[in-house]
Amino acid sequence: MATSKPWTSSFSRNLATVPSSAPGLKYGPNGTIFISSGIPDLDKILGGGFPLGSLVMVMEDAEAPHHMLLLRNFMSQGLVHKQPLLYASPSKDPKGFLGTLPTPGASKDDKSRDRDPENEHGLRIAWQYKKYFGENQHHFDSNRDVKHEYCHDFDLRKPLEKHFISGQHIDCVSILDSPNLAALRDRCAPFLAQFPRNDSSISSAGRISIQSFCAPQCKYSNMEWDMLSFIRSLRSMIRSSNAVAVVTFPPSLLSPSFSRRWQHMADTLLSVRAIPDEDKEMAKLLTGYQDMVGLLNVHKVARINTQVPVILDATTFSIKLQKRRFLVLESLNQAPIDSSSGTSYGTSASCSGSSKSGALDF
Repeated sequence: MATSKPWTSSFSRNLATVPSSAPGLKYGPNGTIFISSGIPDLDKILGGGFPLGSLVMVMEDAEAPHHMLLLRNFMSQGLVHKQPLLYASPSKDPKGFLGTLPTPGASKDDKSRDRDPENEHGLRIAWQYKKYFGENQHHFDSNRDVKHEYCHDFDLRKPLEKHFISGQHIDCVSILDSPNLAALRDRCAPFLAQFPRNDSSISSAGRISIQSFCAPQCKYSNMEWDMLSFIRSLRSMIRSSNAVAVVTFPPSLLSPSFSRRWQHMADTLLSVRAIPDEDKEMAKLLTGYQDMVGLLNVHKVARINTQVPVILDATTFSIKLQKRRFLVLESLNQAPIDSSSGTSYGTSASCSGSSKSGALDF
């Protein structure tokens, strides 16, 4: 009896063989494989995380280092999953930045399970029915324990434990004194060669983090064409590997034309912005303004193995620190408007601005 071949087309991958699961990977539609950003809310917004083979670019705010929050969680998540990391920074000692990475904290579900004594031996049921559960109950408990392994809630107040850093393959590069980008390109090429992209099982995934790529203290900061060429080559190498690169850059230091080119090269494009401490007008418009530390804008979401555009319910989110420890993202909610202060924008019934009720006045 002839075996039937799996169905394939020019728009979908051959999914006859499901690759073996590796820690820190999530399988999505159309053969897309995600790795976590290190922020649970951001993974939900992006539909699962960062797809393997994608370039993520984050536009920095010159007034606040909020991009460092995204970068730290991204790097910590990879180290917890034992994924190799390449970190490039315009500082003299990039390894010192590893000491500021946050450690994974216990989630709410984990804490509730720890306080519940019934969960130590599974569900408390009548003894005569326990024989009918057996291995199935053990399998259910094991799946429940690994529920939060894909993405952790990182405690920003506690540094990452040393055993996550000491036994990992971590390559730190200083781009401060580099006259050009040839040295950084030579470090990225062999690193990405460790994770060839093929249809076989994936044993591990790589992560690249480049901080403040066009920082003014770098000697190549005025070579805009060379920096654009590097981003183009990095995207090409990333596309053929099982890795994700996150590059942060201050767009204010680039010319408008080159800034748009950089944004076009990104598969996933994000931007962060600080919030003034005493903005009374914004405090009236937004609920929970006093708890916000910044804003996150999602300009573009990666589309891998599909031509269907991603339509988000919202593109601007508030950055908050829950209990001053955990990074959370929330949609912006408009504060209710008091009747004494005037009508809202959605209640105007006249195109001419007249407040009298009646027929529409054009």
